[in-house]
Amino acid sequence: MQAVISIKNLSKTYDSGFQALKSVDLDIHRGEIFALLGPNGAGKTTLINVVCGIVNPSQGTILADGHDVVLDYRAARSKIGLVPQELATDAFESVWSTVSFSRGLFGKPRNASHVEKVLRDLSLWDKRDSTIRTLSGGMKRRVMIAKALSHEPQILFLDEPTAGVDVELRRDMWKMVRGLRDSGVTIILTTHYIEEAEEMADRIGVIRKGEIIVVEDKTVLMEKLGKKQLTLHLQRPLSHIPAALAGRNLALSADGNELVYTFDASSEQTGIADLLRQLSEHGIDFKDLQSSQSSLEEIFVNLIGSQR
Repeated sequence: MQAVISIKNLSKTYDSGFQALKSVDLDIHRGEIFALLGPNGAGKTTLINVVCGIVNPSQGTILADGHDVVLDYRAARSKIGLVPQELATDAFESVWSTVSFSRGLFGKPRNASHVEKVLRDLSLWDKRDSTIRTLSGGMKRRVMIAKALSHEPQILFLDEPTAGVDVELRRDMWKMVRGLRDSGVTIILTTHYIEEAEEMADRIGVIRKGEIIVVEDKTVLMEKLGKKQLTLHLQRPLSHIPAALAGRNLALSADGNELVYTFDASSEQTGIADLLRQLSEHGIDFKDLQSSQSSLEEIFVNLIGSQR
């Protein structure tokens, strides 16, 4: 699959000596939604800022749609839209003026129909004559997205796009992002909301202490690293797990009414049949059972914890 962003051996060390990025290699495919996850201070925003030309790299190369972001800055930047975490815009300008001006910054000719389409798509058309200072936080976030889309970029970075946004507005924005992806725009988002990545992303990358520790298709990641659990609802409560079953990955609920068996979802031999046979031999009967798989949040927490 073609890479619209290609990052090779990227490092960033600040004057203080702090190394924010360490030999990052990353390809982002054209037309995908890529979620970059990581704890605070992991290097997510630094990586975005380097790709967008806001921060200079210490070493390495970055190509945005084939253009080197350092050697061919203007061409590279024209391909990129950025929605930063901070709501930074002129509070006394109207929504229309703010978005139109942002388009002009990239040397694009006036195009009222495009600006109108962007504002309508983001449910901002009715606010086009309102000044920024009169808008709610959620509406201001939409204006930031409109600014980023004003020059018709093919790559859109969303740095914590739904921070401080209510659930209803967040879902509206997810719908908008999917629509952009369907139109051919590549989306790269950072988020603290794991369910957002689980809902939206095609692929997921995890960054920790400036290093990319995993990049994988979302479904493959969950299959590889996810654990499945089989919960058995017992006919009669147990006071303890029999010693003969101590080697099993079993947990007994506090009230003794449930046994939870955790197993590797990707393994050919789950051990379930053998477990059920042993339970029967020990006279442990169950009235119902159900299975569940680890959420992306659990996988993320386990990944970060395993790297410490």
